[in-house]
Amino acid sequence: MVERSAVKRRLWRWLLLAVAGTVVGTVAGLSGCAMLDHWGTPHDEAAQADARKAESPQWHDGEFHNPQPMWNNTLQALTGVLFNETPARAPESPVPVLASEGEALAQPPASGLRVTWFGHSSTLLEIDGQKVLLDPIWSQRPSPVSWAGPQRWFTPPIALDKLPRIDAVLVSHDHYDHLDAPTIQALNARPEPPRFIVPLGIGERLRLWGVPAGRITELDWWQATTLGELQVTATPARHASGRLNPRSNHTLWAGYAFTGPQHKAWYSGDTGLHDTLREIGQRLGPFDLTLIESGQYDADWPDWHLGPEQAVLANQWVGGKVMMPVHWGLFALANHGWTEPVERVLAAARCNGTQLLTPRPGESVQPTLADGPGHTPWWPQQPWRNAAEKPVRATQAGDPAQRMLQLDCKPGA
Repeated sequence: MVERSAVKRRLWRWLLLAVAGTVVGTVAGLSGCAMLDHWGTPHDEAAQADARKAESPQWHDGEFHNPQPMWNNTLQALTGVLFNETPARAPESPVPVLASEGEALAQPPASGLRVTWFGHSSTLLEIDGQKVLLDPIWSQRPSPVSWAGPQRWFTPPIALDKLPRIDAVLVSHDHYDHLDAPTIQALNARPEPPRFIVPLGIGERLRLWGVPAGRITELDWWQATTLGELQVTATPARHASGRLNPRSNHTLWAGYAFTGPQHKAWYSGDTGLHDTLREIGQRLGPFDLTLIESGQYDADWPDWHLGPEQAVLANQWVGGKVMMPVHWGLFALANHGWTEPVERVLAAARCNGTQLLTPRPGESVQPTLADGPGHTPWWPQQPWRNAAEKPVRATQAGDPAQRMLQLDCKPGA
């Protein structure tokens, strides 16, 4: 039986988290922010933003929608955390981060393609001469307040001011673990500030934070912009948006495809499994590298995030040659062990020969080079629940028989 004091601690913790957003938003990733959509925005800019949203095929009935609705069992998810919390949701010893002053990033990648993961989804992608920073969060907590919410497990491997010149910052959606105000403002204040490429509606928020409108590009799904010779295309995702605001889903969510003269890459953003993944591969792939969210999942909200096995399946559907799991390794935002996402990705990848990269936080990898680090484990070996014990199965997406291939596979490791 769980001790009464432990239950009280958990209830108090989840009460604090609830302040950061709606119950579902909290469970799925701590959505939240204290600004209303148009607060402080000039009337003409607000009107233009609303007009752009209204033109989107994803916008109807006053908000953005997924083509395939999302299902979740909020009560059961909360009950599981309160009374059946998974052990080792956070590291018990220091994470072996590769801290640096930016030395490895001072020279361009010999192959033209290099990726540096900083934990969770924060990643520097260098592709065909362009430096793109994905969903950066350097703050201590993914929360609207500094005193509540989960804390990061390690200091950022590199300080923001030690990063090389960044050509563009890409944001996938407005949840707090992906759109972090202090980080955005610090990047905007750099001597050579970057462009900001975001889904529809997020530009309004960036302008309120001081980013000039001329350096913001807002994209709907399938719309593209260019960085030099690199084309950046916003791709569909199955997720949601919303901060501490009664008007949820008033900004769009997306992934991004990168098409350069020499290389192609794809970042999933936060997403559940959806049938458009195949179309992404057909229209924009195949990809030399995919960065696919693989952590912070739960069987009680299976459409918000892919989960490890369906992340491997998504890589197959889009035509990824090398896959790097992201959205894990920095925060405890779901009821699973902190090493479980990568262990389950490895198990699913072994079933079908998927090539993986699992670098340490702060480590730079050139995936097209033969001497890349591959997936040598750097995390501790500890018990974790496999796909058979805790399957994550999206609703209304794909052929269930095909998706079960990953869940039924038993690689023996």
